[in-house]
Amino acid sequence: MSAPARPLGKLYLVPTPLDFGAVPDGETPSPLELLLPGETIQVAAGLTHWIAENAKSARAFLKRVDAVHRLAAAVQSQQIVELPRQVHKKGDHAPASAGDAQARALLAPALDGHAMGLLSEAGMPAIADPGSSVVRAAHALGIEVIPLTGPVSLMLALAASGLHGQDFAFVGYVPQDPRERGARLRELESLALKTGQTQILIETPYRNTALLQALQQSLHPHTRLAVACGLGLSRQCTRSALVSEWKSRNLATQLPLALPAVFLIGR
Repeated sequence: MSAPARPLGKLYLVPTPLDFGAVPDGETPSPLELLLPGETIQVAAGLTHWIAENAKSARAFLKRVDAVHRLAAAVQSQQIVELPRQVHKKGDHAPASAGDAQARALLAPALDGHAMGLLSEAGMPAIADPGSSVVRAAHALGIEVIPLTGPVSLMLALAASGLHGQDFAFVGYVPQDPRERGARLRELESLALKTGQTQILIETPYRNTALLQALQQSLHPHTRLAVACGLGLSRQCTRSALVSEWKSRNLATQLPLALPAVFLIGR
């Protein structure tokens, strides 16, 4: 008789603190237990197989976990594989993409019975970060997917904005070309004003200032604009006001725009 099939491992979506990679030089990161629930830390400590955006960042996260709850295996012994580079550049949200076949290969330890963790650079995997192809592949392979509780910058920013929280859309990045960017911002504004749907967008931190300037130049004075910077950091700051007020009160000077930010447009 053949041996019974080994049970499949589970795939845990493990959130990381929003301060990841954003703590200024000389500033100490907040204790992990203040940023993540105890159960999330405990589950992460028990895993030994990981899929991550960046192995170095993953090891840094595991060291913080180990300081709170001893790891099941030393950091150096953890099995960490990285998502393919094209996933970072082009995203992995398109169904039936070539990335799906690669994602299935990354899940080989789970097929062999090992529980696995999926990590992004900051916040919840597969939300404004790569990982959806891995989650899709897990479902296709019959691997149970378990999201753990942790911070999601988009939701924290929406909650702090005062904008419509029951009808919203995350639209990601806007074009860098000034003319195309202005047209896209006006398109999003029109949708927000017509339907009431809050539009949420992000930008690479070193382009935050340029995006905020473009928003103030492109949007109507009566449109509400909110910006949440440095969520999860000691210097976190959110400002929400009409575009006319952003200009008259010079609100941009109150924000740490060098830190990761979330931008929101609405009524």
